[in-house]
Amino acid sequence: MKFWKEHTSLRVTLIALFFFVGLGLVIYGWTLTGQLAGLGWMILGVILLLAALMIYNKPFEGDSRKL
Repeated sequence: MKFWKEHTSLRVTLIALFFFVGLGLVIYGWTLTGQLAGLGWMILGVILLLAALMIYNKPFEGDSRKL
């Protein structure tokens, strides 16, 4: 996608933000052993980690070449 290739500083900022917040939520949820809220925080953290991965991969969509 052209937008993400042109706005690299925004992309890097969002990736870093989602990664660190997601990692923090996973660790915080892990400390809530035996509570259902801990599972919810961990799932939300994994969603943010996947969102960071999605933003990282966005500029490379459609660049695959057939061999």
